[in-house]
Amino acid sequence: MEKLVLLMLMFATCYAAPKDLSGKVFVFPKETNSDRVQLLTSKTEFSSVTVCLKYLTDITRNFGLFSMSTPGHDNDFLLFKKEDKMSIHARDGSTEFLSLSLPPNTWHTVCSTWNSDNGLGQLWLNGKPGIKRFVHSGQAITGSPIAILGQEQDTYGGGFDATQSFLGMISELHMWDYVLSAAEIKRYVNDENFTVGNVFNWRALEYELHGKVMVDDAPEMW
Repeated sequence: MEKLVLLMLMFATCYAAPKDLSGKVFVFPKETNSDRVQLLTSKTEFSSVTVCLKYLTDITRNFGLFSMSTPGHDNDFLLFKKEDKMSIHARDGSTEFLSLSLPPNTWHTVCSTWNSDNGLGQLWLNGKPGIKRFVHSGQAITGSPIAILGQEQDTYGGGFDATQSFLGMISELHMWDYVLSAAEIKRYVNDENFTVGNVFNWRALEYELHGKVMVDDAPEMW
């Protein structure tokens, strides 16, 4: 009996251990209202945010790229693609970045930043910075977060809509609890010895897969 308990604890420890996903992608192979990746962190306060990721899709409809919810705010930090626009939501405030070139079947590198002190958000697309727009100010993100790839949360940890689900591949996800400098973002884009995320780090990522989402070898990406 003791050996069985020890074995179960070993399996649990292995499951919870961060994984190095270098050279890997998350594959979202179908449109659903359930399949997703849940990212795990012990952090519960974010005065600022930077999220960077790389994605490939062949769909042209709307979809969520990164969704973080807390008990008090469904869209505490959300990156959402809509037509030729991307929106950043923070504390349920939002703004849209317009007239973007987002052709399908092309790898895109996206970095989004938000500072709670001045409320400004910025979007970097494929290494090029956009203008800074006001999102929401005066209030840091607080509360136990549920962070998800593949779905957009309309409730805390749920409320998924298949027509807003992501279909394709996501790689190189990192999140920081501060606004990354322009120089660091450029290093991330070029994969040149950048400072890895201190909230989510692709090279040591804790996550749970739900549904048919898979981890696979990365194709030739960029």
